Amino acid sequence: MPLHAEIRRAVESDVPALVELVHDLAAYEKASEQCTLTVEQLRAALFGSAPALFAHVVADESGVAGCAIWFLNYSTWNGVHGIYLEDLYVRPERRGRGYGKALLAALAAEAVAEGYSRVDWSVLTWNTPSIEFYRSIGAVGQDEWIGYRLTGSALRALAAQSR
Repeated sequence: MPLHAEIRRAVESDVPALVELVHDLAAYEKASEQCTLTVEQLRAALFGSAPALFAHVVADESGVAGCAIWFLNYSTWNGVHGIYLEDLYVRPERRGRGYGKALLAALAAEAVAEGYSRVDWSVLTWNTPSIEFYRSIGAVGQDEWIGYRLTGSALRALAAQSR
């Protein structure tokens, strides 16, 4: 990583750049139409009265070049928290400088310092460059698990059954 780049926790003035990065990631993942995040929403999530979302950025001479947006999860088996990495993204023109690895290293350091047991994330099956990168740092795919999501009308229909 270039010496003039800095990995740090996001500050409130980073929020517009973070929103732009999230929208860029959605476009890369071929899902732009699903990304509706606003500056106001992310500002409230990261810096509101009870934040449950956190972010690290890599900043260089171009400004915010990449980010890791994450939250805590909990392992009932281990009895401790872990980090769930929601988004890891480095601007395409800034890739190849070690920024992604540096962001993941910062999350690993956070986990170790806080006594968390793991860092988890998901990757799309077609995203082979990312899969290869994750394997190169020692990450292991959790192929025996299938991710599920309940959203939209199915979410509302199931919620209605709780009444």
